[in-house]
Order: sequence, then structure tokens, then C-alpha cells
Amino acid sequence: MVNGMKGISGFLSFLTVFLTSFIFMSFAGCSSDSGSSMNSQTQSNLVIGITDDEGDFLAYSVDVLSLTLTKKNGAVVEVLPVKTRVDFAQYTDMTEFLTAATVPTGEYVSAKVTLDYSSADIQVEDESGQAVQVDSIVDENGNPIKTLTLDVSLESHDSLIIAPGIPASLNLDFDLAASNSVRFSGSRAVVTVTPVLLAKVNVDIPEIHRVRGLLERGSVDLSTGSFKVIVRPFIHAMTGSDKKFGVLDINTTSTTVYQIDGVSYQGNAGLEKLATMPAYTAIIVMGSLTHSPLRIEAQEVYAGSSVPGGQHDVLWGTVIKRNTDTLFIKGGTLMRAGGSIVFNDTVTVQLGDNTKVSKQLSATMASITDISVGQRILAFGSASTDSGKETFDAGNGAVRMMLSTLRGTVVSKGSNSMVVDLQAIDGRRISIFDFTGTGIDSAHDADPDNYEIDTSALDTTDLKAGTPVRIRGFVTPFGQAPEDFEARTVVNVTHVPVVMHVTWNPASTQAIVVMSPALLSLDLTGEGMFHHISRSGAVTDLDTLAQSPSLVPAPSGGLFFISQGSAIQLFTTFGGFVIALDTRLIGGAAVNGLIATGDFHEDSPVLEATSIILNLK
Repeated sequence: MVNGMKGISGFLSFLTVFLTSFIFMSFAGCSSDSGSSMNSQTQSNLVIGITDDEGDFLAYSVDVLSLTLTKKNGAVVEVLPVKTRVDFAQYTDMTEFLTAATVPTGEYVSAKVTLDYSSADIQVEDESGQAVQVDSIVDENGNPIKTLTLDVSLESHDSLIIAPGIPASLNLDFDLAASNSVRFSGSRAVVTVTPVLLAKVNVDIPEIHRVRGLLERGSVDLSTGSFKVIVRPFIHAMTGSDKKFGVLDINTTSTTVYQIDGVSYQGNAGLEKLATMPAYTAIIVMGSLTHSPLRIEAQEVYAGSSVPGGQHDVLWGTVIKRNTDTLFIKGGTLMRAGGSIVFNDTVTVQLGDNTKVSKQLSATMASITDISVGQRILAFGSASTDSGKETFDAGNGAVRMMLSTLRGTVVSKGSNSMVVDLQAIDGRRISIFDFTGTGIDSAHDADPDNYEIDTSALDTTDLKAGTPVRIRGFVTPFGQAPEDFEARTVVNVTHVPVVMHVTWNPASTQAIVVMSPALLSLDLTGEGMFHHISRSGAVTDLDTLAQSPSLVPAPSGGLFFISQGSAIQLFTTFGGFVIALDTRLIGGAAVNGLIATGDFHEDSPVLEATSIILNLK
């Protein structure tokens, strides 16, 4: 099912990156470069997206060279029209639609993704919170990596069926938290890559989806509340009318929020304004992908000069400090007018009386006082370099407040609020944030050890002290805390599926100490580089648990693989998997590594596995 399962040395920090692909046949409206009909009996449309999760990488730009699907009869279909550069670090909690490709109908049993690291731009955060450029990217044997090809098998009931009238989706999880490490050697940073690629068919992903591209000529339909976008993913130039990445239908509602040329609208008023925009206007849609029926429903629409890459320089990052009208940004990524992108870890942003401030998911304009420490922003203005320091003037520009993501553990909880011990904001460690001035007075400045969250609109009944949580929302206006943060979503990450990765070095014949049709118990003696669990960007070292973990099949069942040499064997029952594994171990095989996904219970500790990939040597 997957390659890349051997041990790595020099662990210091992990990144979680999910390469998630959604593949489905649209019912109407998606057109391809050839203009083929969606109702064709020989081909259907696929929509593919990419997302990631937060981690210690500040930038992780690589080229996706190829994405292919293989049919049961051996035919191979390429679904990526051209090489595409992706910065995985910029897509936390969001899926970017990559392409709407037309492919032949049929049963697909495998997928292959090829990544090119030869010109990769990877930057990591050191212990002091400073950005360090990675100058060495190697495999588990220390050899420099140029390209990586990741294979995933789709067998039995998890094959992908593409047929007229039958929507389908393929979810590919490219989880680098389970298989990437960063090692610092003096001032140098070395990344060791052994990628993990998992797959599920027909699974809904409850994340924000983004479509970037151009407004198709004459496509706004006021009667149906819809329009079409010619896809231009990531940083592809917003020019031309070609449809090599495909076209997507977008549905809107009365609650859809628009920002067009810096002016905010809501509902039908925004769609009417969009109808007046020229063909091929730059556009970004944020919304949800839903099935039954299959559709993309817009929550937010940005068009014209409100889209990065136009007439203004654009900066995005997180505020780590504020001094009057000057913001200090960490993780700053700058897109110059015209489209070039530069990563500058620390940038100062100057606000002014003419700065227009808006808020994601709202049509109501805000003010510069609403921007506080911990707020993620997207600023439009003019960038410059002064004495080697990057500055950004938004005095006559605009700032859009984006949803910030917190990670921490619950300290206490009230009826409409809770207190959290913060671990990170937008993936950045708390030690780099200066909360001076955030409160109504110095005694009420935000305290990261006791960070006060307004949860009045949310159900928090399953949260208690010590619960790890991920929270998305907006920081309280500067100088007005407490509370310190307004939560829009709160996720109990103990309920989030995990990825377990364990390696043995050398391969071990004693790695599994108990084996039955319903249980595998591990012995971590002789463990290699990996002995961890990754859960929503948080990593748990299995060595810190009271005992070695066990694995049982999930109540809903799962897929279980044995990988040995170039052969990969799939089992749809846990019992069959165990029988085959026992036979191979008796025959002299040794366990080299294990990757498993599912629900983990740390008190047991037991993983209810929905998939297991066991690598034998």
C-alpha cells in the first residue's frame, strides 16, 4: 500500500502533511480542456485537492511532478496536467483543489504520486523560534533525495469506481509527521524523508476547501446562485483562458460572504456584483465539498483586487507582537505584485488610519484595533527592505483577519468559556509571542499558561481538564482582553485518528510478543528512529507510555497489509492478516517497521486499527 517504512536517525521534530485527494464524478457543469460532457459514457471528471496539517516546518515547497491512477486492466491515467509547486506548510486545515481532470471510466486499483525535491525550499523552526534553511534532504540511508515516488494500492472493496452517475472520492493521506525528522548539526538543518501514503475511498473530509482561479465568461447565474471557476491552483499565474486544470461549478447561498475589489457583500448582492466583473477576473472561493448531491458550496468569495497576486504586494503570517500601530509578523510569506513569492520569517507591518480591515467569514468591516497578538493576517500593501529588515506598509492598504489555530490542553472549563494551556498558535511555539498590551491593563494581558477562550456558541460537554484541543477562531481586539480568544470551533484531538509509526533497527524477530486473531502486542526493544504516534500535529513518544502498545481491529473493520520485498499483500480481515504474518515469521522473516492508523487509547494503550502496514525483511 505504501513505500517508505524504514528507520531514521536524529529525530528532533516532526511535520504533519496530508496530501489529500478527492476524486469524484460531478453531476453537471464541470468542463475539461477538451470540453467533454460530464454525461459521457466513456469518461468522467475528477476533482483533486491537497491539504496538510500544522507542524514545525515554516516552508515546505516541493514540486508535484505526476499523479497517476492505474486501472484494473493495467491502463495508466495521468490526472495532473503540468508540474505544480506546492508549499505544504501554507495549507493547514484546508484543502486546495488541484485539478478537475477528465479520465476514463472504470475500476482503479492504485495511485502514484511523484515529488521532486531537487529545488525544494524547506525551512524549519529551531529551539529559539528562528527560521533555519534546510540545506540537506536525505533518505534513511543518508543519500540525497531528488525525486520520490509514492505508491498506494486500492484493492477489493476499496477500489475506486469511476462511472457515469456514480460519485466517488479517494482520500490519500501523505503524513510526514509519521516519517519525517529534522536534525540540527550546529547551524545546519537536515531533513530525513521516508514518506507514508495511506488511502481511503469515499470518505468525507470536514475541512475548508479552497478553489483558486479565474471567473469563466458569462458563468454567473443569478437564478441558480452559481458560477464557474477556471482552476489555477496554488501559485499558477492568473492569466489566460485555458482549462488544462479544469472548471468547477460553485454554488452560493444567502449567507455567502463576498469581498470584491476591497468591498464586502453578502448573499445575492455579492453575486450580482460578481456578475458585473469582467471574464477571467481572479477569484478565490472558500467553502465545503458535500455529497448527496455532490457540490461545492461557497462560504466566502474573493474577487478582483481582493485576490493576492494582483496590483498589491501581499503578506500573510501571524502577529507575534504589537507596538501601537506596528505589527511584528512571524512566518511571513510575501507575494509580490506580479506573482513571485518570497519567504521572510520576520516582517514588520505598519498600519494607519486608512488601513481597511476585514474579517474572514464576515461582511462587516473591522478596525485596526481588532488586530492583536496571535492573529493570523493577510495584508495588502507595499513591501520594502530597510537595512536588511523586511517592512510592509499597509497604511493605505488592507488587512484581512484570518482564522487562527490554537493547540493546547484544557486547564478548566466554565459554562461559556474555558482556560487553556497554549502549546502553539498557527504551529508556532508560544515562547516567540509577546502578549504585552493585549489586556485592558497589564494585569489582564493574555497569559499563555491560562489562555481564556470564549466558547459561548459551542458544545464543550466532552472537554475536561487535561484534554488536548485544537481551536480555531479570532483573537480578542488589542487591549480588550479578557477573554483572550473567540472560538469558532473546538476539536477534542483525543478523538482524532492517529498514525502510529514504529521501526526496529535491525529488523527484529521479537517485535511482536503476543499474536492472536484479535490482538497484536508489540515489543519496542531494539526500536529504531520511530516509535511515535502523530495526532493532529501533536506527537506522542511511545516510550513515555506505561507499557508497549497493542493493536486490535477497529469495530468497523479495516485493511491490513504485509509488505515484504517488492510484494504487498492485502487482507480485509484481521484474522487472515495474523495467520499470514505468523507463517512468515516462522519462516524466518523479521519485522522492520509498522505503520497503523485508527483510534488510540493511551490508558490501555491500545490502537483500534483501521489500517496496518507491516514491513518484513
